[in-house]
Amino acid sequence: MGFAKDMNLDWQVCSRARLSRDARFDGKFFIGVIGSGVYCRPICPAPTAKEKNVRYFPSAAAAAEAGFRPCLRCRPESSPGTPAWVGTSNTVSRALRLIGESGLEDGGVEVLAERLGVGSRHLRRLFLRHLGATPMAVAQTRRLHFAKKLIDETTLPMSQVALASGFGCVRRFNAGILKVYHRTPTQIRRLMRQTGVQPGNQYRFRLHFRPPYHWQGMLDFLAARATPGVEVVESGTYRRTISLNGRDGYFEVACDKERDALVVRIEFGDPHSLFLIVERIRAMFDLSADWTAIVQSLRSDPVLGGSVEADPGVRVPGCWNGFELATRAILGQQITVRGATAMAGRLVSSFGKEFSGADGLTHLFPSPEVLADARLGDIGLTGARAETIRALARAVCSGKISFEGVVDSDGFLNRLCEIPGIGKWTAQYVAMRALGEPDAFPSTDLGLLRAMALRNGPELVQRAETWRPWRAYAAMYLWRIASQRPPRGNKPVSGKTQEEAAVAGTNQHISMAF
Repeated sequence: MGFAKDMNLDWQVCSRARLSRDARFDGKFFIGVIGSGVYCRPICPAPTAKEKNVRYFPSAAAAAEAGFRPCLRCRPESSPGTPAWVGTSNTVSRALRLIGESGLEDGGVEVLAERLGVGSRHLRRLFLRHLGATPMAVAQTRRLHFAKKLIDETTLPMSQVALASGFGCVRRFNAGILKVYHRTPTQIRRLMRQTGVQPGNQYRFRLHFRPPYHWQGMLDFLAARATPGVEVVESGTYRRTISLNGRDGYFEVACDKERDALVVRIEFGDPHSLFLIVERIRAMFDLSADWTAIVQSLRSDPVLGGSVEADPGVRVPGCWNGFELATRAILGQQITVRGATAMAGRLVSSFGKEFSGADGLTHLFPSPEVLADARLGDIGLTGARAETIRALARAVCSGKISFEGVVDSDGFLNRLCEIPGIGKWTAQYVAMRALGEPDAFPSTDLGLLRAMALRNGPELVQRAETWRPWRAYAAMYLWRIASQRPPRGNKPVSGKTQEEAAVAGTNQHISMAF
């Protein structure tokens, strides 16, 4: 990558990327132009400044702290995010995830540091070392960037923009925008020359990514596991229902054919939730992934190399809701992916809240409170599987398990595995898709074993050492490889787990555990 571990930038790498306007580096660093006083993305279309007149920063917040303001032409707020786990310490990575979820609105830096188990001064030092800015500066820059995005891409009244972006009041919002952009919010919106008015409660955003991005691969994976009534994949578009803070809505996502971006349309009654919704969608579609870094450890592998070259840009699909994903994973134990999808549809139609407002979307996924005491045997679930789902739901309701604000991934997964019926495969699958852990790896999955022509999980774990810290991405490619091979004998097809294989008696230990 050309970046040192502590986020000191290699100016030669930055310079080459800037001069060539290399989209692969978009969001990985920012350029401060001394003459104009603005900071830009590497792909900025403005005339290229001389090297002596630019400075390079590891984050937008660092550029802002140095006194540069965002460029109105390349719009730094639209750049792809930088993965929290690239080039930073574990503490900073976890802090960035928490800031993305709450924006420091739940207690400031002191509370954030306490949740991470470090002192606030030490946390500030870590942020300055790795990102060039304090936690508060990072949070404020994110808030300003989101406000700018709302100004540019929606027709929300400025009072609503102020509240949705976390400013609390219009006066602080106006002052903040004017100080940073040297224009009022109204002047900025006028520059965008918006035409038409969006329907009430509907918002359209363009979320950028670093190429390549294998959109069809993402759709294929989500389509096979789409819960009927809750999710629909059709005509190159993903659509699903959502519920947040007591309100219901939906969103749909398609790939922008002209830009390196996804086009997102959200229908939701509370604009104050837009920041969280957009951040979840970003995570769900893995938009911050840095393919340049990932491919280095995968392309040289004799098994993975061909698939990586043939299908560049495969991402790890996230999820909208961690409880929903974990429940879906439990449903998938001992049956095929298709069977689990049908079972999920029965679960939703029996226990989910009805929804109307979009084609094919008829229900919301049932909440933990609903499933905690639900009679799941009525939809055909085995007694053991039903009790596992109820136990998970009760753990979420009691607060023992929380999929939000996870600081210690290992501790969370250990608590998850304490629930009877949840084993290491399920936990690693949850880590991949709900926690966004790039190195999560369900090593006992039969699809992965078959793709590698190996006999057991320990052999696969040893073989996968060279893929760290990107084993989750390797798993996605191995599932693709396995799906393209005809099944041998009565072994499960790709994507099935050893839990599923237990039905055929191929793994008695897993059968007993579940």
